Amino acid sequence: MSGYVQLEVWLHEYKLEALSSVLEEQGTSAEKRIQEMVTDLYAELVPYEVQQEIRDRIDAERSAWEAEQEAARKYTAFRVRQGGMDECYQLDHSETFLDIAKFLRSYLRKDQASPTAALKEFLRDLKPVSAEQYDQLMALRMENPKKVTGVFDLDFDRQEVSVVDAADGWRSYSMKDAASAIYHAYRKNHLTAEQYEKRFAERLANRQIASAGHLSARDIQLSEEISEVDTLLNFYMETNFDVDAMFGTYVCTEENNDWLNVYANYDMETGQVCDELEVDLHRADGREESLEYRLNAAEKAILFRKMDTYCQQQTGQTLTEYSAQLMAEDMAPPTQPMM
Repeated sequence: MSGYVQLEVWLHEYKLEALSSVLEEQGTSAEKRIQEMVTDLYAELVPYEVQQEIRDRIDAERSAWEAEQEAARKYTAFRVRQGGMDECYQLDHSETFLDIAKFLRSYLRKDQASPTAALKEFLRDLKPVSAEQYDQLMALRMENPKKVTGVFDLDFDRQEVSVVDAADGWRSYSMKDAASAIYHAYRKNHLTAEQYEKRFAERLANRQIASAGHLSARDIQLSEEISEVDTLLNFYMETNFDVDAMFGTYVCTEENNDWLNVYANYDMETGQVCDELEVDLHRADGREESLEYRLNAAEKAILFRKMDTYCQQQTGQTLTEYSAQLMAEDMAPPTQPMM
């Protein structure tokens, strides 16, 4: 991008001292007055049309430079839960799961009182953001993982760490497992970053846990017929994961015969996964309860992919194509009987 150039003006130091003394009494300086004179000279002598062209050219260069800077910028997002309260943060650079695991190992070993304060000490450039901004960064992580390189949920109440993987959605682990994995990953020296990352991932293999608010691709298995209810497509979700950990129920036990039915809906009008799951708790005594489970951006993105794949398996059409067909059929006028 083009920039400013410096003009050199010569004046004897005695003369400059005298001039500066007078201008100082007037509340200005030689540099300011010369700048004003040059600006006035430019406005007086350069035709207005040329000035406008130059302004447009400078604005275009500045916009291109700002766009280039934004394209190169990376983001990382965090949500921290402590004492039942959530705080969200953003970094304008990249942090990996390995970096966060290092923090967790340090924090757990020292047993510090305030995890939020410890995280701010570890990541000094943290900026507070709203819950809505955190969710937007999560959505962008699923769409453009090179832009948002990490989204983390650090739940110190449950001692869980969850990370958004652009391919699989959420992955959740106990903080102790993450801290142990990073310790074993770095027991060998002089490895490449890729080798440390591989050792870390291998240590965490099969350590993934179910965690409320963090549905992952492995948790979502669809089955049965896709049904249409008004403008919604209804998908039945298998409950082969730890539903108690996910929904706060108590059905994964031999102490009762309760069970869950879980459904995810797709809004054909908006082309979006609906914000909530339908979670129906059936008691052994015949009572029924509806539980609330609100989906976040990563969960909705994974659900959309699962729905789309399942729809193609069941109908031979993408979710968008199948929805368009059903909407067109619903809008078609009834056929008149033949006389």
